[in-house]
Amino acid sequence: MIPIGDKFIVEDLIQLACRLGASSAAVIQAEDISVEEDLARLCQYPPCESYGLSASCPPHVAGPSRFRELLKDCSQAVVFKIDVPSEILFSNERGEVFELLHEIAAGVEQAAVRLGYLHSRGFAGGSCKRIFCRDHPRCRVLGEGGECRNADRARPSMSGFGVNVSKLMRVAGWTLRWRSPGAGKGEASLGTVCGLVLIG
Repeated sequence: MIPIGDKFIVEDLIQLACRLGASSAAVIQAEDISVEEDLARLCQYPPCESYGLSASCPPHVAGPSRFRELLKDCSQAVVFKIDVPSEILFSNERGEVFELLHEIAAGVEQAAVRLGYLHSRGFAGGSCKRIFCRDHPRCRVLGEGGECRNADRARPSMSGFGVNVSKLMRVAGWTLRWRSPGAGKGEASLGTVCGLVLIG
């Protein structure tokens, strides 16, 4: 829990997220995070192309029940977003965007832990296997029982825990944008990806 007297810490974490590459960041109350079983099940039915590929995605994560347990140790969360042209999100360059998303989540989490908030946990989007280990045949954790190759950068995907990203962004005061290239002629075609760090 971040005491009222430590508002400067909250501001530091927001500024850090933006320095690391976020378009914007905000602090929300942990109780305002919506966790839904049906959203977590979407990873499996119909199966996501990344289902089962890494230790950070279903069925290798504990899902919504575990996330609700984590929320009990936290009162607030830093949520951040990256706005990018839709053309990038629908191209081979999208991997770089999601890599940045994970690295921001990891960076803010690590900073919070250094400040004494030892229960802080970062979450991002997209499969860490496809983002960081696409050139390796298997996740080292799953294939060899070894350590993650990118433990300092990769974070679990919010999808597998049932986090409702659309509601999360509304709570932060943002609009979720995800349009295919060319949609809305005359308008800038933008997309938004989002990450989250529980602070506790």
